[in-house]
Formats: sequence, C-alpha cells, structure tokens
Amino acid sequence: MSVRLAALAAVGTAVTACVAPQPPAPPSSASVVAAARQLAPPASEWTGACEDWDEWEKRASPFRVHGNTYHVGTCGITALLVAGPDGHVLIDTGTRNGSIIVLENIRLLGLRPENVTTVLTSHEHFDHVGGVWWVMQNTGARVITSPVAARVIESGSLDPLDPQNGVQPPMQAVEASLITALTPGQSIDLHGTRFTPLATPGHTPGALTWQWESCDNGECLTIVYADSLSPVSGDIYRFSDHPGYVQAYRDGLAELAALDCDILLTPHPSASSMRGKLLEGDLTSGMDCAAYAADRLERLEIRLANEAQDASQ
Repeated sequence: MSVRLAALAAVGTAVTACVAPQPPAPPSSASVVAAARQLAPPASEWTGACEDWDEWEKRASPFRVHGNTYHVGTCGITALLVAGPDGHVLIDTGTRNGSIIVLENIRLLGLRPENVTTVLTSHEHFDHVGGVWWVMQNTGARVITSPVAARVIESGSLDPLDPQNGVQPPMQAVEASLITALTPGQSIDLHGTRFTPLATPGHTPGALTWQWESCDNGECLTIVYADSLSPVSGDIYRFSDHPGYVQAYRDGLAELAALDCDILLTPHPSASSMRGKLLEGDLTSGMDCAAYAADRLERLEIRLANEAQDASQ
C-alpha cells in the first residue's frame, strides 16, 4: 500500500460511525431546484482553490456543470449531483472523509442531502465509493451499481480479479438489501433523468460509465461520466495474463469512443482536463469521449508492450 493510501485509510477511522437521528426532510421541489442554480458558486471558485491532480480530500466549492447537474466533489475527486424536483441522484461519494465535504456542498446549493435517493457509482475503489456507507447513513439513499461492484460494496473488499486487489484499503461494508445490481446497458429513469450505464472494465472489473441528457433553457447536452480506465495495478499483476479481461477492456473503450458526448467528466477531474476547460469557460471544449478513449487505449497498449518486454528479458 502506498503512503498516500495508508494515510487516507488511517484518517478514515477518525470519522465516527454514530449518526444522530435526523428529522424528516421537506421534500424537494421545482422551486428549490431552480433556486440551486442561483446559489451555486461560480466555477472560478473551484479553479481558484484547486490544482491539476490535487489532493483527494481537499475542500472545494460546488459549481453547476449544466442544467441541474452539479460538481459537488473535492479538488481531486469528482462527485456529481443531478437534482430533481422530487429527489436527487448522487454519482460517486469520494473517500469516507471526502463524502462529508460532498454532503456539505449539497447543502451549500440550498439542497438537502436527505433528498438524495440514489447513489450511482463509477468504479469500486475507496477513493470514489469509500464514502457510500456514510452517505447512506445520512441520506437513506440506495446504491445502484454493476453486479461486480455490488459485491465489493457489500463486502468492503475488492474483487479477486481487480488489478489492485491487495493494494487498496478495505471499505465500510453496506447492507446488501440497500444495493441494486444493474445490468450495463439497462437505462434507469430517476427523478426525470434517464441514466444509461456502460460497462467499462479495466481499472476495475465492475467499472461503469454513465450517460445522461441535461437540458437548460432549451439547450440539451449529453453528459458522460467516463470511468478512469487507467491500467494501474499492484506490483505482481500482469494484464497480459488475463486476455479475457483485456478484451473486455478494449470493448468498453470502443463503446465509450462511440458515445454521444457533449460534456466529458471523469472520477479524477484532471484525467479529462476539467480545470483547463473551466478556465476556458467551456466544458464542451477539448477532450471528448473519443479522444479520452484513445488516450486510455494508448496507455493500455504501452502497459502491454512493457509487460511483453519484461517477459522477454
């Protein structure tokens, strides 16, 4: 385990597991959701506080991405809120401590975390879903994820086939009855928005990419939250020893490249140059899904070539 992973895992134990009973929250409404657009801080607050590849638990202001989609994560980890008149959807929670910032950012928008009904996930590592248990305790939300990620979130331990199994710290387990496993490609309608998950294994076996449409004053854009898809592993893992996994990795990249994709966001903001796009004032500019998939494929090919070279020595 790296020093950074060990430190974050240790800090996570400082967050109490006791959650005080919360009074029922007033339901969301169209007027509350509309007000959030006015309350959202400008994106310049995020870019002013954050650097590329910043710390995972560094506090950052929320900002509006488009329509009713908001970035509510930290400087180094993305969490997205899609607000609806009868409830909200949160995509990723960040780390255990990062999820506290996520819930505070939701409140800064004038929205109530208790009205988050659903948590969707990208990939099943602690830096992105380590706060699921905490968020669920404070919201009553359910989790919708892939079948593989569902088992990981339920157990708190990585899948044996995860390239980083044995490297990542464990997470707080979540009760199975609160987790729904969704078949990739099966769209779901939540609070007026249709979300479509795409299987994009590679970084983890259960990774998902999410696509949805966001409309704002008659302008409708397709947002894609693409998974990390980086070929990172523990020291002894070799992707070339798992040809079926590599093929699924390639297949997911090919599908990602073909997606409609006006705005690209990623679990680590810098992977899709989010800060640079914000500084330019246009999240539709720069890297799109096709370019991102090509970049990830190139990284995979380099990794496989390096493994082949090491094997020949």
